[in-house]
Amino acid sequence: GPVSFIKVYTERLLGTPHVPPSPDVYSKDTIISPNVSARLFLPKLSHHAQKLPVLVYYHGGGFCLESAFSSQYHRYMNILSAKAGALVVSVEYRLAPEHHLPAAYHDSWHALKWVCSHVHDKTHFKKDQWIANHADFNRVFIGGDSAGGNITHNMAMHAGSEYLPGNVKISGAILSYPHFWGSKPIGKEPADMKQHIAYKLSLFAYPSAPGGIDNPSFNPLADGAPSLSGLGCSRL
Repeated sequence: GPVSFIKVYTERLLGTPHVPPSPDVYSKDTIISPNVSARLFLPKLSHHAQKLPVLVYYHGGGFCLESAFSSQYHRYMNILSAKAGALVVSVEYRLAPEHHLPAAYHDSWHALKWVCSHVHDKTHFKKDQWIANHADFNRVFIGGDSAGGNITHNMAMHAGSEYLPGNVKISGAILSYPHFWGSKPIGKEPADMKQHIAYKLSLFAYPSAPGGIDNPSFNPLADGAPSLSGLGCSRL
């Protein structure tokens, strides 16, 4: 069944070695809280006081696989940081089935708030010096792929209803093939949506979701879902 399928791939991917940060490309790891950590990527600077746009990135993996520290996402963020000239914060959030949704949403929001908290001169925590010295808080972006794209959407909606520290505004959200689903098929989607792996994976990750697959976390166009006019970002 689908649970066994997911279990096999989870166990296989758990054996994938994490890649250490690469000092020659300016990457390092940081602990944000007991449940949340991140890998930071800093491109080469033109001068020591240069300010850079910030991208808070959420990895994909169906809410139950992958890692900010995996070889795939390490390479991807390395290239992205260099090409975009951006300070990237790649977030390591908790995964299902050990931690069902909304745990990943809570972790992701906590990480975003942590980044934005660096805008204050005085804070109650030890600042990360890369963020404190080089982040341009007028150019903060969030992004992610697959499940990470879903998380990005939910973070943008959250930012539309709750202020970030220092009233930092999200300049843009990048959703790369985001994980959305619903009970009504669209276009060439199968008539029996319950047989699709995306349906089963969604409820595997969030079995207690109010409304099931039509929970606004998965289906932003569901009846009763918050209006997309409430997105807390300038560009999508």
